[in-house]
Amino acid sequence: MTTTTPTRGRRRAPSRMERAAGKAAALQRPRVVLALLLLLALVCVMLLDGYLRAEVGGDQRVRTGASSSDVPDDVLDGGPIVTFRGGQATTVSVPDKTIALTFDDGPNPTWTPQVLAILEKYDVPATFFLVGSMVSRYPSVVRDMVDQGHEVGIHTFTHVDLSYQSDARVRREMEQTQLALAGAAGITTTLFRAPYSSETDAIDNYSWPVYKKLGQDGYTSVFVDTDSDDWKRPGVTKIVQWATPKKNKGASVLFHDAGGERSQTIEALPEYIEKMRAKGYTFTTISGALDKQQGQQAPAGAEPGTGGSRLQAAHREATGAILYEGKALVAAVAVAEWAVPTLSVGLMVVGVAVMGRFGMMLLLARRHHRLRNRRRFSWGPEITRPVTVIVPAYNEKECIANTLDSLARSTHPIEIIVVDDGSTDGTSEIAREAALALGMTNVRVVRQENAGKPAALNNGVRSARHDIVVMMDGDTVFEPDTVRQLVQPFADPEVGAVAGNAKVGNRTTVIGAWQHIEYVMGFNLDRRMYDLLRCMPTIPGAIGAFRREAVLQVGGMSEDTLAEDTDITIAMHRDGWRVVYQEHARAWTEAPGSLKQLWSQRYRWSYGTMQALWKHRKSLTDKGPSGRFGRVGMPLVVLFQIVTPVFAPLIDVFTAYSMIFIDFKAALLAWLAVLGVQLVCAAYAFRLDREKYRYLLMMPLQQLAYRQMMYLVLIHSCVTALTGGRLRWQKLKRTGEVGTPAGAG
Repeated sequence: MTTTTPTRGRRRAPSRMERAAGKAAALQRPRVVLALLLLLALVCVMLLDGYLRAEVGGDQRVRTGASSSDVPDDVLDGGPIVTFRGGQATTVSVPDKTIALTFDDGPNPTWTPQVLAILEKYDVPATFFLVGSMVSRYPSVVRDMVDQGHEVGIHTFTHVDLSYQSDARVRREMEQTQLALAGAAGITTTLFRAPYSSETDAIDNYSWPVYKKLGQDGYTSVFVDTDSDDWKRPGVTKIVQWATPKKNKGASVLFHDAGGERSQTIEALPEYIEKMRAKGYTFTTISGALDKQQGQQAPAGAEPGTGGSRLQAAHREATGAILYEGKALVAAVAVAEWAVPTLSVGLMVVGVAVMGRFGMMLLLARRHHRLRNRRRFSWGPEITRPVTVIVPAYNEKECIANTLDSLARSTHPIEIIVVDDGSTDGTSEIAREAALALGMTNVRVVRQENAGKPAALNNGVRSARHDIVVMMDGDTVFEPDTVRQLVQPFADPEVGAVAGNAKVGNRTTVIGAWQHIEYVMGFNLDRRMYDLLRCMPTIPGAIGAFRREAVLQVGGMSEDTLAEDTDITIAMHRDGWRVVYQEHARAWTEAPGSLKQLWSQRYRWSYGTMQALWKHRKSLTDKGPSGRFGRVGMPLVVLFQIVTPVFAPLIDVFTAYSMIFIDFKAALLAWLAVLGVQLVCAAYAFRLDREKYRYLLMMPLQQLAYRQMMYLVLIHSCVTALTGGRLRWQKLKRTGEVGTPAGAG
């Protein structure tokens, strides 16, 4: 055993990587916060969209048959317009031979513009009672409505029966609709019509307090005394007949411009206007009716019964905070209206991609297993010459002895180089003592100042005496036959690198079991697939082998990215070498034991993968082997390791959303179906690796919790990629519990 020690001298200045690492470390917390804010924003957008569609906070109850003993008789028997001037309830009727034409439940992007076109053609004013959620979704329709001189009123925000709601909910329904009107058309209104209301004689003891409270707030409640019942779609003739007042009386007439299919309304409206005018009727707004009946002067620029003024008597110009809050609401709704459908389509695409990936993995993994395990399969003449095993180590005092102990049992002749990358915990001394205790004369300990894992590996490659180098982590243990199995593919002269089968050794905890499932199902099934497609993106740092000449030929392990294993693998592909997977070469590694450590590791992996893909983006247009990886491997990696992992957790979010607000049973069945497909894939992967199926019991919980964390990690990585930054070789806390491979099962 030999030891190399760096020459001592004056203290060196911080390297470029260390300076960049310091900068990146300072940016980590804001990036994590930004990732969480993005998730929170998504949840808020979904809740807003659900609220607009009455899927969140919706209440379909409608009260009928309640007593009206507390309602004054003069209100029950009065006109359809109820005011509370001076705190006293007063009813107003529409003057004779006058129609106050009203429409409920809009705006609707299909039917409301057609209604407006008819009204404009006949120069007829109307009053539209609008649902706030619809106003916020279709603000341009409301602007057109107001610009044409029509009057608008509030029909609540979510079309609920207010008699069932608390005072706070009633106030919220009104205020939110006022905000929507302010954002859409720059106005507020004093008119109100309750959903599911009709004539004043339908006011009961539950709804009367609501009308009184709104009257105290300055609202005028509007009812009907002639209902077209157009929502029943009885036919044009009956709609016109039912909307016609009796004995030339005036009336507040109800039509609908939304809430369902309104083609009969559109067809009946011109006929109705012509009929009423032929009978000598005039049309007005609710404010116009009040002006006529009470003898008040109409606003300047408007004649009662004709409209013509943008700011009706019931309208107030929105200014100050309510105007800007309204515009913010409309903008937020526009985002939700765009984002949620887009995400839905995206999730459908991702769902198809995920299911396609599962199918491809099953087919190709089966083919790979059958091909590589045939009796007559051979890579060529058996490799028996010695190889070099490189163990980069940074503060691995808990694990390095176990690592060397496992290598001492190797059935293949090896040279071992432990590269101590500036450890401060005595790793090099422990390595020397372990080698001496094991009687290993084939171990060299090379010390260097801390420069990062790529530099440590390059140091080991330069110091290697053999033409094949095996790279492993300092927290990993090999089975006795691992090295022999790992190097056999080099009998094929086209093979430049071999990926081994990395397995989680500390799988007794929940976090360890989750990672065990991920390693067996995701990593190893993926590698079988990528092997057959000849586009494997990553040789795991825990176990991989390379031709030394190939590594030197591509410039060694690069410090340009955080994922030096992915970087070197892609570089090997681009240089024309074949990269394969050897399932029988197993290594047992210590996975992160806490969520914090897991986050740190996966952040480094995902960000490093993005860096490596960006670095090698020119392979997309290259020819030959480089182009093959660029046009086959790179799209698969982007789709399966970046895009689908980012969106896959959203499937759970949408499932939860659907269970709560839409259809619990259908959403649950869909989620269970996807989980069932994943379980089938996982079970097959466990069968190929001869693993115990009991760990699959943790899979449902893994899908609910683990994927959400991986989603946040990827968002964190994307933010880092956009803002820049570098990280040093991150050191995870080790326990040394992965001792011998036999204890890992």
